[in-house]
Amino acid sequence: MARGTYTRTRGTGFAPARALPPGRVVDVRSRDGVRLHAEVFGPEDGYPVVLAHGITCAVRVWAHQIADLSRDYRVIAYDHRGHGRSAVPPLRGGYSLDYLAADLDAVLDATLAPGERAVIAGHSMGGIAISSWSERLPDRVTQRAAAVALINTTTGDLLRNVNLLPVPARLADARVRAAGGVIRRFGGAPLVRAADAPSRRFVKLIAVGRDADPEITDFVFELFNATPPAGRGGWARVLVDNMGPRHIALDNLTVPALVIGSTHDRLLPMTSARRIASTAPNLARFVELAGGHCAILERPDEVNQQLRWLIETTRSNGDYARRESS
Repeated sequence: MARGTYTRTRGTGFAPARALPPGRVVDVRSRDGVRLHAEVFGPEDGYPVVLAHGITCAVRVWAHQIADLSRDYRVIAYDHRGHGRSAVPPLRGGYSLDYLAADLDAVLDATLAPGERAVIAGHSMGGIAISSWSERLPDRVTQRAAAVALINTTTGDLLRNVNLLPVPARLADARVRAAGGVIRRFGGAPLVRAADAPSRRFVKLIAVGRDADPEITDFVFELFNATPPAGRGGWARVLVDNMGPRHIALDNLTVPALVIGSTHDRLLPMTSARRIASTAPNLARFVELAGGHCAILERPDEVNQQLRWLIETTRSNGDYARRESS
């Protein structure tokens, strides 16, 4: 794996992302050879925290968390395949829940020391990566995870729980089919200047709360627009096709879990977070925050406070001491 120092591009207008310190780059290869971009922030000997972002985002969506947590911990953030600085798979079939799990596992292998365990946090599709990883690679959970944080995410019924418009119960199935079609088409469509306004409105509708700062809305749209259409479309198809009535089983996710949902999340409403909290084998804390789908941007101080609580609770339970003595 190649390592080096990366000088961040300053093109974004979102101040927290623009102010991010330079991270140490780790080039990761997943099991099928796709190159994944990861960055490490903070002290080299710090307690490890791994961050997995949502669909159509990138490392810098975690700007608030990286800036805060990297003062005391070693923060590892990576771009999913087809996103940010990671490679776009050469084949249309290079996207699946299997690859989502394998990519996370590859990042953990490349950035953690032998025997080291991390607190792993995932937002939206990043949370799905953690759940898929635990279902597909159960032996790796206790080897690599000390605890997990599942933020604004789901384990299934993605389209049925989307809360964009009120629909009578008798039309629920039709809404599910329509929502799937819209997400598939919109996710993979190249954006042109004439479509910016409706695209921006759609992204705002699903991604942030009604009262979100306009700068957050602009930043989320910038991330969406910067994601290659192949990456957006590939993952949109995977989520629509796989996140249906069958939920990802959490039986193997036996480490402590922090679950965070948002009261006005229209993409993955609170019902999704409550279901995860009720099925997680080792629930450490369930938190309901105000705001929309992007709690990590809309409520960063509260999210950071909860992540710090999880990290320090994990450390106080002796996980780091076990790693040091191994």
